Parts: sequence; structure tokens; C-alpha cells
Amino acid sequence: MPVQRATFTRPILAVAMVAISTFAAFAQKAPVPTRVRGTVESVEGDTMLVKSRSGEDVKLHIATDVRVAGVTKISLTDIKVGSFVGATTVPGPDGGENAVEVHVFPESMRGTGEGSRPYDLKPNSSMTNATVSESVVGNDGHTLLVKYKEGEKKVFVSDMTPVVTFVPGDKSDLKAGARIVAFMKQLPDGSFETNRVSVGRDGLTPPM
Repeated sequence: MPVQRATFTRPILAVAMVAISTFAAFAQKAPVPTRVRGTVESVEGDTMLVKSRSGEDVKLHIATDVRVAGVTKISLTDIKVGSFVGATTVPGPDGGENAVEVHVFPESMRGTGEGSRPYDLKPNSSMTNATVSESVVGNDGHTLLVKYKEGEKKVFVSDMTPVVTFVPGDKSDLKAGARIVAFMKQLPDGSFETNRVSVGRDGLTPPM
């Protein structure tokens, strides 16, 4: 009887080991990127080839309903109390947050993505879309208190931090040499599609 029990359990153990190995493989699989930052190499029909900032070639299908926004530079003083902003931040030495970039949304985009979440621009960075409730001017920048539905953050924006806003754009802005941030999704066949692209104006590299 002990011999029969051992023989019976071997296939079960083998199946379990395969299942564990398969699960581990899925767990270690790199996540699918949700955006690409880079320069447009070419556009042919509905296919756009982008050279990413890390040097990779990324081919994107341009969705028929693609939304294109221009990105243009503005001044730090254009951030007002009541402005709805998006701030990419990294932890500061004093427990606050230091802005890597800030984009001021036009009024028509107020509420876009409100909240705070991890972001992939830099290690340990986060993106916070919120309303500026206080702005304190210092010698080397502004300290903003931004509030969103789930909470608030104190963000330091130095005089050197890129500050931009969005302006209307269209598909004709997607051309060779344009510097972009394209939001993308993977299609069932493994290819990538974008339906939202931010394009730098006048040679600007979108900082977000």
C-alpha cells in the first residue's frame, strides 16, 4: 500500500510543480508599457514609427479617433490658486514632494485623471492631478498645496522646473521630427495602438 500511494502522488506533484513554474513565469513577465516617449521617425498612413528616448523603435497604429494635444511652455507664474494641474514629483529630503515637471490643464480638461498614482517618468516618481489651493512664493520657486478627492500634497516647484500647458492639436502634428508622448495599448495580435498623443510645439520635448 505505501508503494501504491507514492506512485499515485508523483503525477500530482509533477503537475503542481509545472503549475508553480508557469505561474512564476507569468509573474516575472515584464509589464506591457502604457506610453512611449520619443521622436517620430516616420508616418505612413495610420502607422507611426517612434524612436523612444531609450533608443528603441516602436511601431504604433494610429487609432481613427486619435486625440492630439500640443504641449507648449509657460511660466511658473502662470500657475495660479485654482489652477488644475498635473505634477510629476519625486520625494524631497524634507518629506515633501519635488516637482520634476508641472502641466497646467486648460479649463476644458479640468478633472482629467484627478488623484495621485505611481508614474514611470523617473524612479519613485508619482503623478498627481489636482487643484492648487495655496501657492507660496519663495526665493527659488513656489510651494504649492494641491488637493484632490482622496487627499492633498505639498509640492515644491523650482524656478528650473519645466512648466507647460496643452493647446489644441490634430493628426497633422504627427510627423517626422515631432517629439511626443504617446499613450498606447496592446492589441490581440501583439501590435500597439495609440489613441492619445501629446506633441511638443516649437521643438519642445514634452516633459511629462
